[in-house]
Formats: sequence, C-alpha cells, structure tokens
Amino acid sequence: MKSRVRVHSIEEYRELARRALPTMIFDFFDGGADGENTLAHNRAALDARRLLASAPVNVGSRSQQVKLFGKTYAMPLIIGPTGLAAAAWPNGDVALARAAGRTGIPFVMSCAGTCTQDEVASAGDGSKWMQLYIFKDRAFSDRIVDKADALGFDAIEVTVDNAVAGKRLRDARNGFSLPFRWTPAKLASLVAHPRWSLRMARAGTPQLKVMAEGLGLSKTDTIAELMQSQFDASICWDDIARLRDRWKKPLIVKGVLDPAHVAKALAVGVDGLVISNHGGRQLDGAVAPIDVLPEFVAEASGKLTLLVDSGFRTGVDIARAIALGASAVQIGRATLYALAAGGEDAVFHALGLLQAELDVAQALLGAARIEDLRPGMIRRPVTGAFAPGPATGGDIPASSSRP
Repeated sequence: MKSRVRVHSIEEYRELARRALPTMIFDFFDGGADGENTLAHNRAALDARRLLASAPVNVGSRSQQVKLFGKTYAMPLIIGPTGLAAAAWPNGDVALARAAGRTGIPFVMSCAGTCTQDEVASAGDGSKWMQLYIFKDRAFSDRIVDKADALGFDAIEVTVDNAVAGKRLRDARNGFSLPFRWTPAKLASLVAHPRWSLRMARAGTPQLKVMAEGLGLSKTDTIAELMQSQFDASICWDDIARLRDRWKKPLIVKGVLDPAHVAKALAVGVDGLVISNHGGRQLDGAVAPIDVLPEFVAEASGKLTLLVDSGFRTGVDIARAIALGASAVQIGRATLYALAAGGEDAVFHALGLLQAELDVAQALLGAARIEDLRPGMIRRPVTGAFAPGPATGGDIPASSSRP
C-alpha cells in the first residue's frame, strides 16, 4: 500500500484486504458460521447502543491508559488470537505482535499460529499472551503452556467455545484447505492477485507451526479437519481448574456468553473472561457479546476482569464496551484486514486510527479518563421486553432481578 494516509477507517482496510487477497483467503478471514446471522447481529447490536454526548465537561487533558492484570497499557485494546495470519502477510503473527508492541497494547498469539512461540516471544518488546485450546492430547496443551511460561508470555487465554468446529459455508464453497489445493479457478485468482502470489512464493505456503511442532505433523488436511481431530467435546470447568494449577500467571477464559459461568470462573480462580461468540464463526444465531455484557458485570461485581470481542470495528465501539463495564476490547478481523493491506506498518496505522476514534468519543462523551466512561452514557431504543434506563443502558430486561 503506497499511502496509508488515504486510509481512514477499518472498513476501508477491509476493502483493501478484499482486493489484495484471493477470494478463498479473504473469505476465510471475513466469513462466519452457517448463514452468518451472528456475524451480522454482532454489528447490529453495537450500532443499537446510542451514545449520550455530554457538554460542557473539562476534557482538555485525556488519557486512555488502562491497567490489566497488573500491567498498564496505552489503551483498552488487545489484538486477539487469529489463526493463519501468514496467509494475509508473511510472518503475520510476528507483524501483529510488533505492531501491538509499538502501540503499547497486548498481542494474543493463536494456537493456530503460523510462527513459532519463540518467534513471537522475541518480536519486539510488547506484552504477549498465549491463546490455548485444551486438546484431546492434554500433554500437547501442557507443552504449549510450559513453553509460554519459559518464554515470558504474560497470560494464558484459553478458548472454550469449540466443542465442535462451526460450519463455515464460505470455506466449504471455496474448497479452502491447508495446504492450499489449487484448482483452475483458484489459479486464476492467483493471477488476479500478483502481489499476494509473489509474497507467498517467496515466503512459502503458510504452516500451522505451533500445531506441527507440538504434534509432529508433516502435513495437514483442511484446517477444520485438523482442528476438529484435536477438539475435545468433554472439556469442562475441571479442565480449567487443572490449567489453573499449572499456570500461575493471569488466566483468562475466552468464549463465554452465559453469565451463569461467572460463579464457576470465580470458584476455579480464573482472573478474567472474554465474552465472545468467536466473531460469529461458531454458533449461528448466538447473542452478541455486547448484549450480555451488563449481566456479566452485575454477576462479577468487580471480582473478574471482563474483556469482550466480536464485531468491533471503531473507537466508538470500544467506548461503548468500556462504558458498559468491559475493561478492554479484543479485535481480530480489524487488524487482519490491515495486515493483508500492508503488513506491520499498516496494522500500526490501523491501531492509531482506533486510538484517535476513541479519543474523539471520549472527548464528546465527557470522559477525560477511560474509567470515566460509564453505563449512563449509553442508550438503547425501546424494543420488545427491554426497558431503557441510564444504569444499564437499557440492556437488562425489565423483568430481571439483577440490580
């Protein structure tokens, strides 16, 4: 990309990614499960939360700094775990980690990473967290945890919403697989995307290096087949308790939507939760995380760090989540789009766009500090069984007994 100053939003980076990537690669990153109803609802649910601008308030000096698990970061944003990043840009995981470090926010490495844990650990000076699946081969999961500890990763984020793999129709229609399987139509797509093709030719076909290193794989079938072969539908909170005993640093559970799990997380000794529907890639028809965030806040009563993801694209979106009680927001596709458009520097620029958008939102909402964002700044139109109110932004049903 010749001039990033001409890119003004994550949506524009999405369009650049669509142009830069072969269809099957873009659809792998961009798509959701089944009819993509959850994918669409994530966006609609965020847009439904309207903001109550406040003036005049002295916001001449503003700060976005936030403390998570004892460390201070530049803003309440995290680059969450995204698999196969090297299909967007060579050494994509390293590029994302370096851009996050330059911005002063954490980067979460995926178990489906295309770089090794060692490579990501040494990528810049930023904070790195390790995403974990609890695989059927528990010893493999343990090795990932132990290596993360030895390499100085700051937290483990264990994903739990994967009892089975979601049905992703775009991938099925495109015949997406790893290693890539080239048909005449796909080869034509390579010709139409010469820059991507040249980068891949120089760097080589992306490999799931963490998986290959841990399982001794010489090749894989489709990503879905590989991951499904290791997913374990029997995982429960006992497995999280076992992980808690092994990992002494911050432990975060990602992929919860039911507020009833807050009590279980507290009982096990978890430090944080990521309220997430996997970006709409697992259960189609699921609630959006922003829908249930206020209920999690009520249940947790400040005893857990609550993070949220799925559908976030703007600084205003981040402000919405923080106002409703999240400590920070995780993003995935947003930075993948930028990565595909221009590598590390484009990701750094995209993070700067989000930072600037959040600053505008803070100023106009009357929040000099990020912790000044509060539920009373959110309004939601009256629909169905929901009753508006400044204490919850209208997000708790009128019949709820929660405060």
